[in-house]
Amino acid sequence: MTEHISPIELRRDLIHAVLGRRQGSGVLVAPGTLLTSAHVLDGARSAMVVAPNRSPARLRVVWSDDRLDAALLQGDTGAVPTPPLSTVVTARPIPGCEILGYPQVQRYDGRKPDFDQYTGTVLPMAGLLRRTLTVELDHPPVTADEDGPSPLAGLSGAPVFAGERLLGIVRAVPRGRGHRRLECVSLTAVLADAQARQWLPTVSVTTTGAHPRDDFHEEEYGEALGAAYRRTRIFGLDELGKRASEWDLDTAYLSLEATSRDQEAVAVPRRIDDLLAARPRVLLRGDAGAGKTTLMWWLAAHAAAGTLGPELAELNGLVPFVVPLRTLRARGAGFPSPAELPGVAGLMIDAAPEGWAGRVLAAGRGLLLVDGLDEVSQSDREDAHTWLSGLLARYPRTRCVATVRPHAVAADWLGAEGFEELTLLPLRGDDIQAFVAAWHEAARLDAPAEENLTDLEHDLSQQFRHNPNLAELARTPLLCAVICALHRLREGFLPENRWELYDSALAMLLGVRDERRRIDAPDGIRMTVEEHTQLLQRLAAWLVRGGQTEFTREQALQRLERALPGMPRVQSQGTPEEVLTHLVNRSGLLQERTDDVFQFAHRTFQDFLAAKEFVEDDLLQELLRHAHDQQWHDVLLLAAGHCKRRDLPVLVEGLLKAGSETRKRDLKTTLYVLAALAAQHAAWLDETLRRRVLRAVRSVVPPRNPGQVAQLARLGGYVLPLLPGPQEVAKDTVDAVTGLIAKIGGSAALPYARAFAEAGEAGRFTTSWPSFPAEAFAREVVGRLDPGESIMAFTAEHLRLLRDHEALDNITVVGDFEPDALVQAFSGRSLRILGLANNDRLTDLSFLHALDHSRLRGLVVADCSRLADLEAVAGLRPLLVFRVSGPLAGQQTVDLTGFSAHPSLQVVVSGVPRKNILGAAALGDRLTVE
Repeated sequence: MTEHISPIELRRDLIHAVLGRRQGSGVLVAPGTLLTSAHVLDGARSAMVVAPNRSPARLRVVWSDDRLDAALLQGDTGAVPTPPLSTVVTARPIPGCEILGYPQVQRYDGRKPDFDQYTGTVLPMAGLLRRTLTVELDHPPVTADEDGPSPLAGLSGAPVFAGERLLGIVRAVPRGRGHRRLECVSLTAVLADAQARQWLPTVSVTTTGAHPRDDFHEEEYGEALGAAYRRTRIFGLDELGKRASEWDLDTAYLSLEATSRDQEAVAVPRRIDDLLAARPRVLLRGDAGAGKTTLMWWLAAHAAAGTLGPELAELNGLVPFVVPLRTLRARGAGFPSPAELPGVAGLMIDAAPEGWAGRVLAAGRGLLLVDGLDEVSQSDREDAHTWLSGLLARYPRTRCVATVRPHAVAADWLGAEGFEELTLLPLRGDDIQAFVAAWHEAARLDAPAEENLTDLEHDLSQQFRHNPNLAELARTPLLCAVICALHRLREGFLPENRWELYDSALAMLLGVRDERRRIDAPDGIRMTVEEHTQLLQRLAAWLVRGGQTEFTREQALQRLERALPGMPRVQSQGTPEEVLTHLVNRSGLLQERTDDVFQFAHRTFQDFLAAKEFVEDDLLQELLRHAHDQQWHDVLLLAAGHCKRRDLPVLVEGLLKAGSETRKRDLKTTLYVLAALAAQHAAWLDETLRRRVLRAVRSVVPPRNPGQVAQLARLGGYVLPLLPGPQEVAKDTVDAVTGLIAKIGGSAALPYARAFAEAGEAGRFTTSWPSFPAEAFAREVVGRLDPGESIMAFTAEHLRLLRDHEALDNITVVGDFEPDALVQAFSGRSLRILGLANNDRLTDLSFLHALDHSRLRGLVVADCSRLADLEAVAGLRPLLVFRVSGPLAGQQTVDLTGFSAHPSLQVVVSGVPRKNILGAAALGDRLTVE
């Protein structure tokens, strides 16, 4: 009689080990009917099942679905009461759930396996976009090995119980979460299959939850996000067919390099995917065209589909809410409430169920993507801050990425809200080459047979390799695409500076493009390049004045109605509505973002055309009145390229005057740098004015903070002779001066780095090797390090060059080096201190025993995302200090249980609470937790 059977005994009888072609688990869901995972059977028609205190039995497969990864087996399992089944549609987490099964790590007593028990929280909606049920375990398996077999192998088919009710079975243990998250098949999915249901005729099902429409809407929302954000336009390919001009984001997306302002991390470039993974809230800074918006679209599309890779696996299944602030600005809308979040991106989808977005955010399943904080006017930015901080305070578990231009908001603007700052870096080296290859691959899709794009690609790749000035122009994906397009059009000849690059790009889009495609006024309007430009630059100037980047059809028509009377030839060809249609369809510079909301193809072209309008309309003084507003700085700089000999001195003098009038040293530096950059545009400039510019820049040298360093670095070699040498520099500015030299880098900066190295300051450049020519830096700087000083090596070439400096015994290796490569690099070398940073290939440290570690006293491990096994460290007997930053391999724990046998070892752990450090008590005061 069931009333005499305890709950645990009842469950023990329900749960079976399933021995198909693989080992798994299963649960009785009806008399003689057992539910398990299809992949455990792997096509077998029957399987042995074993339960405690019962003889093994062979059951036949009566139903199997590989897509669901579920199967039903039937046979004689004895008279065992089966549990009530339950389907789940609630958005709220269900804590205290139990998973019971037979993992392979369990020991066997003869032929009687024993099951194991895990507890966790069911996240009913976390896997909805992938049609799965997700369980977050309360504790990770202590035997987890990220690169080896899962310690939970064998749990496939194991039941998930909420109280006495069965919710589903385990399907998989995804990597990237320290084996802590389980992917499950819900009973909802099994019972929806008519063939499965016929084998369970007596099963009664209880539905739990108050929002049955949420799951259906969330699935549609994910599909709408994919449709909206999985494709992007790449500059220079819109002259081709639609198939080539619109790229899938997987083709167009580059995982760009970025740096973090986190002072405890190794201050070296890393891929943005890696940096985002461990940071729940990020303020991402980047120049115009740096790829910020592309990144946001890529995150939205892939998070919704659950297709992000291991680095960003924690975002899979979250519900993205994209907030394009430029669109809100164009519509005149305020900042969205939670209920309004699903609608601000203009997705093609029905309205959400009432309260849906709030339920998503409250469950901690929201991913807020706020694009373009700099596109909110200066006066509205505090309102934006209040909105964002209030939203995140209300829903504190919401992950968030916000983008902004480099200097639009102050450092730590969102620091109180827990945001960490990342800065996208300019393209360089391999990234430029990868973009060039992808661009030409897309161009080949619709290119004429006689066009030899392979030779053009090879020629451009070689130019980038051998021409540093050209590589400097390709600092963003946008500019790299412009160069690709112009190189193709001009059959190998390219502009020499940024302004000529934009000017040539506009000429290509507004004139040559239709000529190449043999298109002759398809909409009845024919305009010259200059006529196109005149209309567009008036529209651009109006947008800049209003501090916006998007505009409605009505706003555009008002601008055209004012401009067309001065252009009778164009006015005679069509109405303002027809002219606007022509500009959108034929210019390649305007695009319709959503219904009746337009924008320039990129903000850079808007600023370039606006600058032309201000100069031609003799409005330099209006421009200069905004010199203190960061949003106008690009326009001011681009205006220099449009200025004639008479105008340029006015612009330069105005910037100098604005700089002299401000007491803010950072702003003064920025304005003086703009003046110097503007002066560089001049073929001729009065010598007296040139000297004034030089004196102005000299007055803000040396820099005193990172912001000034970044601004002065824009001047490149111009500023280097103005810097104090090692004998003149003040102690409180030596870091900034050497940092500026390193940021400028290249052959021009190397003599200045050498001068400091000769004065005993070589150690200030030991993190900057990638900025300089490798071999020359090794000779001029590395060779002047004292033996005990540290040096960071970033490439295989760096490690090769270090062989000539055997006295250096404090080396940090940064990057994804295989263990064999590290053994080869340090073969025969006796190190005193070794650092390993930003390595996503190491899973353990056993390679250290292949090195000469007789003098090894310090070992530092930082940001090694797959490293899980630290056991090898305990065997390094000479070691005195071991520092590690965690969590490791996505786990929330660090296992130091073997370290207590090393009596002289001091251990420092960062990023993990003491309670999550296994073996902490045995280490006692030899353990420091930061």
